[in-house]
Amino acid sequence: MWKYILKRLILAVVILVGVSVLIYMLTMLMPADYIDQQTAAAVQSGAMTQEDVMHLKELYGLADKSFGGIMKSYFSWLGSTMTGDLGYSFLYGKPVTEVLGEYIWTSFIIALIAFVLEIAIAIPMGIKASVNQYGAYDYTVSVFAMIGTALPSFFLSALLMNVFSIQLRWLPLQGLTTATKVFLPGQGFQVFLDKAWHLILPITVLVVLGIGGTMKFTRTNMLEVLNSDYIRTARAKGLSEHTVVYKHAFKNTMIPLVTSLSGALPSLFGGAMITETVFAIPGIGYMALRATQQGDIPFIMGYNMFLAILTVLGMLISDLMYMVVDPRVKLK
Repeated sequence: MWKYILKRLILAVVILVGVSVLIYMLTMLMPADYIDQQTAAAVQSGAMTQEDVMHLKELYGLADKSFGGIMKSYFSWLGSTMTGDLGYSFLYGKPVTEVLGEYIWTSFIIALIAFVLEIAIAIPMGIKASVNQYGAYDYTVSVFAMIGTALPSFFLSALLMNVFSIQLRWLPLQGLTTATKVFLPGQGFQVFLDKAWHLILPITVLVVLGIGGTMKFTRTNMLEVLNSDYIRTARAKGLSEHTVVYKHAFKNTMIPLVTSLSGALPSLFGGAMITETVFAIPGIGYMALRATQQGDIPFIMGYNMFLAILTVLGMLISDLMYMVVDPRVKLK
């Protein structure tokens, strides 16, 4: 097993280097960079000249966008990254690691709660739908799952905001806290309740959008297992339907489920970019969108490489989890 893990780690390093080169080149070749964004108005009004803009680009390392210049800049970034320095964010005026550490936990809490609720709701729904195949429950759940999967996140967010925030006024519209409230140092619990109240709609959007895929995946795999010969043998022996479904069938369904859930790790920390933007929540997804729009190369690279590392780590964890859910699996 350790030899397998070592091989995967070496392969992960190669993948991460390739991903970093690709992301860096695409970012550097964007039509406009951070300096262009910040100086556009000044150049148009005549307050700055193109020579001034090029001087600023040289200071920020954005002047030479030839292949040789990009690769030279990339290796400089790579050398700093190997020492743990992800660079200094142009947009936020802080080290990239500091910005990530400041905003990532808001996104993590939102994604973790949504992920737990999604799994707790979708898997039982998928199991029950497979047991009642072609029944009223199966058709009803499948239709709602397809609707939830097909809805764009911004559309569902706007719909819920219009109904529950604007029309009914039950829930806050945007933000993480109430702007009109002033909390004293000893009112930590009140701050927690206020933030939780603001997160109801964003978490609801993420759960509704995620339930459909997990439910359909669980249902499909459960149906395949329930039609197996050993399941018919278990029923012929007189075992209860509950034992057949949850002890025998669902245990084997967990193997493909582990594969599908391996991407949960980067999604937990990556932030819901569109949802956070619509609800104006200062999470890492919202901050990454702003940085991308402004051409903040250090932050874009730090954010994407962080997600790439989590993706590779999630795939390795899923491979190791095979041995837990199925002892027959041997990693070589």
